[in-house]
Amino acid sequence: MSGATDALSALSFKALDLGLVPTPVLHAACRGRVAKRIATERQGTPDERSDRFRALVADLRAGEVATHTAEANEQHYEVPTRFFTAVLGPHLKYSSCYYPPGVDDLGAAEATMLQLYRERARLADGQRILDLGCGWGSFTLWAAERHPDAELVALSNSRTQREHIEKQAADRGLANVTVITDDIRTFDPAAHGQGAPFDRVVSIEMLEHVRNHAALFGRIAGWLDPDGLFFAHVFSSRDICFRYDADDPRDWMAKHFFSGGLMPRDDLFLHLQDDLATVDHWFLGGEHYHRTALAWLANLEANRAELDRLVGKVQVRRWRAFFAGCAALFGHDGGEDFGVSHHLFSPRPR
Repeated sequence: MSGATDALSALSFKALDLGLVPTPVLHAACRGRVAKRIATERQGTPDERSDRFRALVADLRAGEVATHTAEANEQHYEVPTRFFTAVLGPHLKYSSCYYPPGVDDLGAAEATMLQLYRERARLADGQRILDLGCGWGSFTLWAAERHPDAELVALSNSRTQREHIEKQAADRGLANVTVITDDIRTFDPAAHGQGAPFDRVVSIEMLEHVRNHAALFGRIAGWLDPDGLFFAHVFSSRDICFRYDADDPRDWMAKHFFSGGLMPRDDLFLHLQDDLATVDHWFLGGEHYHRTALAWLANLEANRAELDRLVGKVQVRRWRAFFAGCAALFGHDGGEDFGVSHHLFSPRPR
């Protein structure tokens, strides 16, 4: 039976690459795959599900900080920057935006979420702020402009992202931005001349690429001033937690876009407080990410001809399916099952 399922999946994925899947069929297929995954992860009694979660947490604690980092770079972060300037909003925020009442535009939703980070991370002038997994600098550049006396240090594992941020900082006259290229598995701020304690560490949709959060959190605690804070934005599920398996031929998302990735449960980090203590914790419903993904998909369609030339038609078709899949995931059951978790931590006294 599994062999037949694998063959059917392969046939469907081939049709996708060939451009034979109409948009309504694509969205319906994505919704169906999401519903199937949820049903699979929720199998068993509450006791059995609890045991699976505890076993997963123990397994993650015993493993590497992250896996498949080279694949993540290739799948997302070394894609030509022009692709993302055509698809994302004006801040190049490659993560969930925030659509409270009255906010309907992607650019405004980007800025609204950035402002929410500012409030929840308790940012202020004069702070030293480390941005882990900075993307194309949406948070770093936004914060540097609004806090000119703060020092922003941004970490990316992508050369092209660093080049983009450095050019933007220079164009905007921002002298308070430093960009580092390194791998989170081995990153040490001191090795880059940034060893003094940080007042804030911020991570926005990077921790989904991490497996052993407990080990990383221990290092983050050591980078913080005793009175410092760590703010994390991570997409999450209300009640299930699972790994994306690039070795599973049926896991198209893992193979092409999320190798080594993890779907955290909303409370996962609350089980990992060896070195960090929770100060506050929030959950935003999936409707915000649902609308974000649909806006990215609309921008992709609007720039389809240019993007076909830039990265090739097959890749654009895969990105189209990726954004549709994200929209289906976060829009499932009206945004009740998946969303975004915000965590604020302080270092435990040593």
